[in-house]
Amino acid sequence: MKKIVFMGTPQFSVPILDSLINSNEVEVILVVTQPDRKVGRKKKLTPPPVKKRAVESGIPVLQPEKLSGSGELQTILESEPDLIVTAAYGQYVPTVLLKAPTYKAINVHASLLPKYRGAAPIHYALINGDEETGVTIMYMEKEMDAGDIISQRSLSILPEDTVGTLFDKLSLLGRDLLMETLPDIFNETIQPVSQQEENVTVAPMISPEQEKIDWTKPAEQIANKIRGLNPFPGAYTVLNGKRFKIWFAESLENTSASEPGTLIKLSKDQMWVQCAGNTALKLIEVQPFGKPKMTITDYLQGARNHLEEGVKFEDRQSE
Repeated sequence: MKKIVFMGTPQFSVPILDSLINSNEVEVILVVTQPDRKVGRKKKLTPPPVKKRAVESGIPVLQPEKLSGSGELQTILESEPDLIVTAAYGQYVPTVLLKAPTYKAINVHASLLPKYRGAAPIHYALINGDEETGVTIMYMEKEMDAGDIISQRSLSILPEDTVGTLFDKLSLLGRDLLMETLPDIFNETIQPVSQQEENVTVAPMISPEQEKIDWTKPAEQIANKIRGLNPFPGAYTVLNGKRFKIWFAESLENTSASEPGTLIKLSKDQMWVQCAGNTALKLIEVQPFGKPKMTITDYLQGARNHLEEGVKFEDRQSE
């Protein structure tokens, strides 16, 4: 059996780790993941999903704050793995480690490289309104997501997809593609393909500034942005001085003389906001400040008492 060191952190990585654990061809001898972090309002110290799965399976876990120059790096090297498999690890992997295993190090990346190198490929595929995405298995190099492509598989992005649904779909797609690809890696029958640098695009981490909705954009762009930030970190606007998150919305053609960001239709179950280019955004799922997520119908049961057409949504909270 080939010895595997697996490196990953979020839930996206768990099905991929599971496939390796359940394989009769490989043995996961070590799991490397990010340190436990404080999460939620209570700041409870929480282990990453990958750590939980590894502990359940009795696999040793390393959690270096920084892998480069650490004792954990030396431990990995001394374990002499045949292959390193990474999937959304979230940290720089030193070159010495990438080159040490017999079959080197590979990564399961959630985009069709060279498109969307970086930390947030799924977010940007949705934000940019792409109709297709997929997974790439590649050799890892010092430069982020720049290694030769070993295999790829695509899937269509549906109108109802969000970051959450695509994370799940691409995780399973990556799992299946990895298990199909490993035999060719071990048999040394693959023919890696270099990435075409002229087609490279990047997908850096989403910044807090990107979470704000710009009502001067067309409604379709705003709707794509909303689902491209759902369920994390979430897109927001400001209503009556308070942050107002929008989790799902639909773009509409609409002719109106109102300024972008103006509430132009209000009924017991509909709420439309004017956008650029004779378009409007129909809100479907929202989250007022201090409240849970809710359908627009549930929200309007109480909100219609203090809302009226002509109210403006803003992009800045009251001081």
